[in-house]
Amino acid sequence: MTLHTPSSVDLLDLVARVDDLAGANVLTVGDLMLDRFIYGHVERISPEGPIPVLKIDRQVSMLGGSGNVLRNLAAVGATAQFVAVVGDDEVGREVRKLVEAETGGVSKDLVIEKGRQTTIKERFVASNQQLLRADREMSAPLHAETCKAVVTKIDKAVSQVPVLILSDYGKGVLTPDALEKVIQVGVKAGCHIIADPKGRDYSIYRGVSIVTPNRRELHEATGMSVDGDNAVIAACRYLIDTCGIKGVLATRSEEGMTLVTDDGLVEHLDAEAREVFDVSGAGDTVVAVLGAALAAGLDLTRAAFLANVAAGIVVGKTGTAVAYGSEIRQALLARNGLSTQGKIAELETVLHRVGQWRKAGYKIGFTNGSFDLLHPGHISSLQQSKSACDRLIVGLNTDASVKRYKGETRPIQNEMARATVLAALEIVDQVVLFDEDTPLSLIKAILPDVLVKGADYTIDQVIGGDIVIKNGGKVILANIEDGFSTTNTVARIHKSKL
Repeated sequence: MTLHTPSSVDLLDLVARVDDLAGANVLTVGDLMLDRFIYGHVERISPEGPIPVLKIDRQVSMLGGSGNVLRNLAAVGATAQFVAVVGDDEVGREVRKLVEAETGGVSKDLVIEKGRQTTIKERFVASNQQLLRADREMSAPLHAETCKAVVTKIDKAVSQVPVLILSDYGKGVLTPDALEKVIQVGVKAGCHIIADPKGRDYSIYRGVSIVTPNRRELHEATGMSVDGDNAVIAACRYLIDTCGIKGVLATRSEEGMTLVTDDGLVEHLDAEAREVFDVSGAGDTVVAVLGAALAAGLDLTRAAFLANVAAGIVVGKTGTAVAYGSEIRQALLARNGLSTQGKIAELETVLHRVGQWRKAGYKIGFTNGSFDLLHPGHISSLQQSKSACDRLIVGLNTDASVKRYKGETRPIQNEMARATVLAALEIVDQVVLFDEDTPLSLIKAILPDVLVKGADYTIDQVIGGDIVIKNGGKVILANIEDGFSTTNTVARIHKSKL
């Protein structure tokens, strides 16, 4: 498959913008449920009937429905305001604990409705194949007082966010009356409103910015053919024209996505060719990444492109999965043959990423060197550096800088070759070149939380160490691997030629 990238999308720039999702503020409202996966293996058929006997090995519980949108927002580092309803039952209590785990202990915007059964979907799986799904749920509309409490919480939260996600699973939270009130609140606050829709009547979503039906849902909502690009575009335009919706992002499984808006924009986003293991929750990933990207300031085309890439990641996993920011970056780099160059950047870009990392609470580390002819000593030093931080930046001497302190015969490899090798290492998050004799200007600009240098120095000899310590950071001296150095390696090569 030839992968199509819209002309307005710069892939390398988009790699850098993935970090902008960290700290993006999004409000999610909808049907919260518990997804439980019961894994085992089948060795025989039941003597009681022609059904497999599942011998259970383990079970995993996770948030589903709007809760899976929350999980996906957390996976890319976004800050999620979260309004939902649970029952006063054991499943509801389990759900509250899971919400608190995703929100740092906060579940104040969960509304408890007495007598309501919290939805739970149990999937029985053997050898990555679902054998059965059992649902326990209540789809009745919320009580009037519960609905009022939900709208009140949304009204308080919506002024703090640029994006509102409506996750509608038809379980009674987003009834037509409730939707009308919530959408009015969102429109008044100036939010982008994204709706993951349910049912056939999309007029209930009148006023939203974009709906995200899959191919089957698009057909059911319009009664029109959805076979081929032109048919999908026509169906999307029908929804826009008849339902008062500003845009449609139609997800089309192996055919990718189609984006159509009321101002004439049409974009086809191809899916990556990959084996599909499980589509559970892929729609939640789409709205979460789309919402986080819009909240981070990306335009709709680039936001949809990121959502498409993220969806391609989760369908390659089993269970109700999420796409992490690091996975989205790597998928973007791999798309259209891009390599690790997204990790090699100018200082301005590095500082932008550092700002986003800090918003997400990451500890920033820095080390430097020429890294000519990478050897086990280098790897050991980098591993020790990475173990002390969440994101490791490597300052790399340019060729001119290396020549000034090692002589005209060095470096053996040019700066881009050295940078490419470093960027290929999973433990290195960013490579930035410097032309000065020391990395002092980089350290002043980045102000890392951790500065790492070899143990052949003392703390007071480490360039920039005083600046880092004064700023509340620390200096670490990495152990040196005896017997390894580029100089010695070069000398051995010359000796072997004699």
